[in-house]
Amino acid sequence: MLDDDDRRLLRLMQADPALGVPALAELTGSTPARVGRRLDRLRAEGVLLGSRAVIDWRALGYSVAVSLRITLDKAVARAFDEFIAAARLVPEVIEIQTFLGRVDVRLSLIARDLPDYQRIYREAILPLPHIADIEALMTVATVKSDESLPL
Repeated sequence: MLDDDDRRLLRLMQADPALGVPALAELTGSTPARVGRRLDRLRAEGVLLGSRAVIDWRALGYSVAVSLRITLDKAVARAFDEFIAAARLVPEVIEIQTFLGRVDVRLSLIARDLPDYQRIYREAILPLPHIADIEALMTVATVKSDESLPL
């Protein structure tokens, strides 16, 4: 599926997403036209989904990160859909994951401080529909946070 040139391009883009086609061409010893065609193909094949800005939420005044493990009331047919639709509307929820097993959903949320977290928890999380059980895990330290793939 990927050849060595594709992997090299992807490694370079992971290391510095701001690199443009001319810089990528220079770093790979290729031409801008050839790099552009490769990138177009990688996008068309769904390998390269796009680029994004990564913002450090701590720099914006958020100091608390919490992971909420939630078990839903499975007696309700649309519990997952209704819960997820409502959870998406909570601005402080920055990630929603679903699971198979005892825990159904994990929400990652951020807050400015502990009183702010308590407010979010009481006003936005507890009213979410179909919660049967909830466990909060406060993040103490992030040891590794890297979305780069070993290409």
